[in-house]
Amino acid sequence: MSETGGVREVKSAARTVELLELLAARGDRPARLQELADELGVPRSSMYALLQTLISRGWVRTDVTGSLYGIGIHALLTGTSYLDSDPRVRLVRPYLDEASEALGETIHLGRLDGRGVAYLATRESHEYLRTISRVGRRLPAHVGALGKALLAQRPDEELPEGPYEALTPHSHTSRRSLLADLARTRARGHSVDREESVLGIVGFGFALRYDAPAQDAISCSVPVARLTPEHEERIVTVMREIRAKIEATAPGSAGAADWR
Repeated sequence: MSETGGVREVKSAARTVELLELLAARGDRPARLQELADELGVPRSSMYALLQTLISRGWVRTDVTGSLYGIGIHALLTGTSYLDSDPRVRLVRPYLDEASEALGETIHLGRLDGRGVAYLATRESHEYLRTISRVGRRLPAHVGALGKALLAQRPDEELPEGPYEALTPHSHTSRRSLLADLARTRARGHSVDREESVLGIVGFGFALRYDAPAQDAISCSVPVARLTPEHEERIVTVMREIRAKIEATAPGSAGAADWR
Protein backbone atom coordinates (compact mmCIF):
# COMPACT_ATOMS: atom_id res chain seq x y z
CA MET A 1 0.00 0.00 0.00
CA SER A 2 1.35 3.43 -0.88
CA GLU A 3 2.15 6.03 1.74
CA THR A 4 2.06 9.83 1.77
CA GLY A 5 4.21 11.59 4.36
CA GLY A 6 4.42 8.37 6.36
CA VAL A 7 0.62 7.91 6.45
CA ARG A 8 -0.85 4.84 4.77
CA GLU A 9 -3.19 5.58 1.87
CA VAL A 10 -6.89 4.99 2.53
CA LYS A 11 -7.87 2.54 -0.18
CA SER A 12 -11.55 3.49 -0.39
CA ALA A 13 -10.72 7.20 -0.61
CA ALA A 14 -8.09 6.58 -3.29
CA ARG A 15 -10.57 4.53 -5.31
CA THR A 16 -13.18 7.29 -5.07
CA VAL A 17 -10.70 9.90 -6.31
CA GLU A 18 -9.55 7.63 -9.14
CA LEU A 19 -13.16 7.12 -10.25
CA LEU A 20 -13.93 10.84 -10.25
CA GLU A 21 -10.73 11.62 -12.17
CA LEU A 22 -11.56 8.94 -14.71
CA LEU A 23 -15.08 10.28 -15.27
CA ALA A 24 -13.78 13.85 -15.50
CA ALA A 25 -11.16 12.85 -18.08
CA ARG A 26 -13.84 11.29 -20.29
CA GLY A 27 -15.57 14.65 -20.74
CA ASP A 28 -18.75 14.21 -22.78
CA ARG A 29 -18.25 10.43 -23.15
CA PRO A 30 -20.28 8.73 -20.41
CA ALA A 31 -19.11 5.35 -19.18
CA ARG A 32 -20.84 2.06 -18.44
CA LEU A 33 -20.48 0.17 -15.18
CA GLN A 34 -18.33 -2.59 -16.62
CA GLU A 35 -16.00 -0.10 -18.31
CA LEU A 36 -15.34 1.63 -15.01
CA ALA A 37 -14.88 -1.63 -13.12
CA ASP A 38 -12.41 -2.89 -15.72
CA GLU A 39 -10.50 0.40 -15.92
CA LEU A 40 -9.97 0.61 -12.16
CA GLY A 41 -9.62 -3.13 -11.60
CA VAL A 42 -12.38 -3.48 -9.00
CA PRO A 43 -15.30 -5.91 -8.75
CA ARG A 44 -18.46 -4.85 -10.57
CA SER A 45 -20.50 -5.02 -7.36
CA SER A 46 -18.06 -2.74 -5.51
CA MET A 47 -18.04 -0.26 -8.39
CA TYR A 48 -21.85 -0.21 -8.48
CA ALA A 49 -22.06 0.51 -4.74
CA LEU A 50 -19.50 3.32 -5.04
CA LEU A 51 -21.34 4.87 -8.00
CA GLN A 52 -24.66 4.83 -6.16
CA THR A 53 -23.10 6.53 -3.14
CA LEU A 54 -21.60 9.26 -5.31
CA ILE A 55 -24.83 9.72 -7.29
CA SER A 56 -26.76 10.29 -4.06
CA ARG A 57 -24.30 13.04 -3.12
CA GLY A 58 -24.18 14.72 -6.52
CA TRP A 59 -20.61 13.79 -7.47
CA VAL A 60 -21.70 11.42 -10.23
CA ARG A 61 -24.75 11.55 -12.49
CA THR A 62 -26.53 8.84 -14.45
CA ASP A 63 -28.95 8.77 -17.35
CA VAL A 64 -32.64 7.78 -17.17
CA THR A 65 -31.77 4.13 -17.80
CA GLY A 66 -29.24 4.07 -14.98
CA SER A 67 -26.65 2.50 -17.27
CA LEU A 68 -24.45 5.49 -18.20
CA TYR A 69 -22.34 7.48 -15.74
CA GLY A 70 -20.66 10.89 -15.88
CA ILE A 71 -19.16 13.50 -13.58
CA GLY A 72 -21.71 15.27 -11.37
CA ILE A 73 -22.48 18.89 -10.60
CA HIS A 74 -20.71 18.86 -7.22
CA ALA A 75 -17.41 18.57 -9.07
CA LEU A 76 -18.18 21.94 -10.67
CA LEU A 77 -19.12 23.49 -7.33
CA THR A 78 -15.89 22.31 -5.75
CA GLY A 79 -13.83 23.54 -8.69
CA THR A 80 -15.47 26.94 -8.51
CA SER A 81 -14.68 27.12 -4.80
CA TYR A 82 -11.03 26.39 -5.58
CA LEU A 83 -10.86 29.28 -8.05
CA ASP A 84 -12.69 31.66 -5.72
CA SER A 85 -10.49 30.86 -2.73
CA ASP A 86 -7.10 30.86 -4.43
CA PRO A 87 -5.25 34.14 -3.68
CA ARG A 88 -3.02 33.89 -6.74
CA VAL A 89 -6.00 33.55 -9.10
CA ARG A 90 -7.63 36.60 -7.50
CA LEU A 91 -4.36 38.52 -7.84
CA VAL A 92 -3.84 37.71 -11.52
CA ARG A 93 -7.38 38.17 -12.88
CA PRO A 94 -7.25 41.99 -13.23
CA TYR A 95 -3.96 41.73 -15.10
CA LEU A 96 -5.48 39.23 -17.51
CA ASP A 97 -8.12 41.85 -18.24
CA GLU A 98 -5.40 44.46 -18.80
CA ALA A 99 -3.49 42.22 -21.20
CA SER A 100 -6.65 41.29 -23.09
CA GLU A 101 -7.63 44.93 -23.54
CA ALA A 102 -4.14 45.94 -24.66
CA LEU A 103 -3.67 43.12 -27.16
CA GLY A 104 -7.18 42.08 -28.20
CA GLU A 105 -6.10 38.43 -27.94
CA THR A 106 -6.91 35.47 -25.71
CA ILE A 107 -5.05 35.45 -22.38
CA HIS A 108 -4.69 32.44 -20.06
CA LEU A 109 -3.55 31.68 -16.53
CA GLY A 110 -2.46 28.09 -15.88
CA ARG A 111 -0.90 26.02 -13.12
CA LEU A 112 1.39 23.02 -13.37
CA ASP A 113 -0.38 19.83 -12.31
CA GLY A 114 1.90 16.83 -12.54
CA ARG A 115 2.74 16.42 -16.23
CA GLY A 116 -0.03 18.74 -17.34
CA VAL A 117 -1.22 22.30 -16.96
CA ALA A 118 -4.64 23.16 -15.54
CA TYR A 119 -6.31 26.29 -16.92
CA LEU A 120 -7.46 28.54 -14.06
CA ALA A 121 -8.64 31.67 -15.88
CA THR A 122 -9.11 32.85 -19.45
CA ARG A 123 -9.99 36.10 -21.17
CA GLU A 124 -11.22 35.29 -24.68
CA SER A 125 -10.49 37.43 -27.71
CA HIS A 126 -13.54 38.92 -29.40
CA GLU A 127 -11.90 37.98 -32.69
CA TYR A 128 -11.51 34.29 -31.88
CA LEU A 129 -13.98 32.66 -29.51
CA ARG A 130 -13.71 29.00 -28.54
CA THR A 131 -16.93 27.05 -28.35
CA ILE A 132 -15.66 25.37 -25.13
CA SER A 133 -13.92 27.28 -22.34
CA ARG A 134 -10.52 25.96 -21.29
CA VAL A 135 -11.03 26.89 -17.62
CA GLY A 136 -10.93 23.73 -15.55
CA ARG A 137 -9.37 21.72 -18.35
CA ARG A 138 -5.92 20.20 -18.53
CA LEU A 139 -3.34 20.10 -21.32
CA PRO A 140 -0.07 18.14 -21.43
CA ALA A 141 2.73 20.48 -20.35
CA HIS A 142 4.98 19.65 -23.29
CA VAL A 143 2.63 20.94 -25.99
CA GLY A 144 1.51 24.39 -24.83
CA ALA A 145 3.03 27.79 -24.14
CA LEU A 146 2.00 27.69 -20.47
CA GLY A 147 3.49 24.26 -19.87
CA LYS A 148 6.74 24.90 -21.69
CA ALA A 149 7.25 28.16 -19.80
CA LEU A 150 6.94 26.21 -16.56
CA LEU A 151 9.03 23.22 -17.65
CA ALA A 152 11.82 25.63 -18.57
CA GLN A 153 11.95 26.69 -14.91
CA ARG A 154 12.94 23.16 -13.91
CA PRO A 155 16.12 21.10 -14.33
CA ASP A 156 16.26 19.03 -17.50
CA GLU A 157 16.75 15.92 -15.34
CA GLU A 158 13.12 16.17 -14.20
CA LEU A 159 11.83 15.79 -17.74
CA PRO A 160 10.51 12.24 -18.30
CA GLU A 161 11.63 10.07 -21.16
CA GLY A 162 9.48 10.13 -24.29
CA PRO A 163 7.82 9.48 -26.52
CA TYR A 164 5.29 12.22 -25.77
CA GLU A 165 1.70 12.51 -26.93
CA ALA A 166 1.21 14.54 -30.12
CA LEU A 167 -1.84 16.81 -30.27
CA THR A 168 -0.91 18.20 -33.69
CA PRO A 169 1.78 17.39 -36.30
CA HIS A 170 3.86 20.17 -34.70
CA SER A 171 3.88 18.75 -31.14
CA HIS A 172 7.16 17.61 -29.59
CA THR A 173 7.18 13.83 -29.30
CA SER A 174 10.80 13.27 -28.27
CA ARG A 175 12.67 14.35 -25.17
CA ARG A 176 15.55 15.62 -27.30
CA SER A 177 13.44 18.07 -29.33
CA LEU A 178 11.62 19.30 -26.22
CA LEU A 179 14.91 19.90 -24.39
CA ALA A 180 16.14 22.00 -27.30
CA ASP A 181 12.93 24.03 -27.20
CA LEU A 182 13.23 24.56 -23.43
CA ALA A 183 16.81 25.79 -23.91
CA ARG A 184 15.53 28.38 -26.39
CA THR A 185 12.76 29.30 -23.94
CA ARG A 186 15.29 30.01 -21.19
CA ALA A 187 17.44 32.07 -23.56
CA ARG A 188 14.60 34.33 -24.72
CA GLY A 189 12.73 34.43 -21.39
CA HIS A 190 9.41 33.11 -22.68
CA SER A 191 8.04 30.06 -24.48
CA VAL A 192 6.53 29.88 -27.95
CA ASP A 193 3.94 27.31 -29.02
CA ARG A 194 3.68 27.35 -32.81
CA GLU A 195 0.60 25.24 -33.50
CA GLU A 196 1.80 22.51 -31.13
CA SER A 197 -1.43 22.29 -29.12
CA VAL A 198 -4.02 23.69 -31.57
CA LEU A 199 -3.59 24.00 -35.32
CA GLY A 200 -3.78 27.61 -36.49
CA ILE A 201 -2.91 29.05 -33.06
CA VAL A 202 0.41 30.40 -31.76
CA GLY A 203 0.95 30.92 -28.04
CA PHE A 204 3.48 32.88 -25.98
CA GLY A 205 4.01 31.76 -22.36
CA PHE A 206 5.54 33.57 -19.38
CA ALA A 207 6.28 31.87 -16.05
CA LEU A 208 5.19 33.81 -12.96
CA ARG A 209 8.25 33.66 -10.76
CA TYR A 210 6.65 34.38 -7.38
CA ASP A 211 7.32 30.70 -6.58
CA ALA A 212 10.61 28.86 -7.07
CA PRO A 213 10.29 26.93 -9.23
CA ALA A 214 7.33 28.68 -10.82
CA GLN A 215 3.97 26.90 -10.55
CA ASP A 216 1.87 29.41 -12.51
CA ALA A 217 2.20 31.00 -15.94
CA ILE A 218 0.30 33.36 -18.21
CA SER A 219 0.05 33.15 -21.97
CA CYS A 220 -1.30 34.95 -25.02
CA SER A 221 -2.84 32.95 -27.89
CA VAL A 222 -3.30 34.38 -31.38
CA PRO A 223 -4.43 32.91 -34.71
CA VAL A 224 -1.61 32.42 -37.21
CA ALA A 225 -3.48 34.51 -39.76
CA ARG A 226 -3.24 37.57 -37.49
CA LEU A 227 0.33 37.13 -36.30
CA THR A 228 2.69 39.58 -37.98
CA PRO A 229 6.25 40.19 -36.75
CA GLU A 230 5.13 43.57 -35.42
CA HIS A 231 2.19 42.04 -33.53
CA GLU A 232 4.42 39.30 -32.08
CA GLU A 233 6.87 41.93 -30.83
CA ARG A 234 4.02 43.86 -29.18
CA ILE A 235 2.61 40.69 -27.59
CA VAL A 236 5.97 39.86 -26.03
CA THR A 237 6.46 43.44 -24.80
CA VAL A 238 3.01 43.71 -23.23
CA MET A 239 3.10 40.24 -21.66
CA ARG A 240 6.51 40.92 -20.13
CA GLU A 241 5.12 44.12 -18.62
CA ILE A 242 2.08 42.29 -17.29
CA ARG A 243 4.28 39.59 -15.77
CA ALA A 244 6.43 42.23 -14.05
CA LYS A 245 3.33 43.86 -12.56
CA ILE A 246 2.01 40.54 -11.27
CA GLU A 247 5.33 39.54 -9.73
CA ALA A 248 5.71 42.94 -8.09
CA THR A 249 2.25 42.64 -6.55
CA ALA A 250 2.37 38.97 -5.55
CA PRO A 251 2.13 38.37 -1.84
CA GLY A 252 4.49 37.52 0.67
CA SER A 253 1.06 37.08 2.17
CA ALA A 254 1.21 37.43 5.93
CA GLY A 255 -1.38 35.28 7.62
CA ALA A 256 -2.44 33.52 4.41
CA ALA A 257 -2.22 29.76 3.97
CA ASP A 258 0.92 28.60 2.17
CA TRP A 259 -0.77 26.14 -0.20
CA ARG A 260 1.16 23.26 -1.75
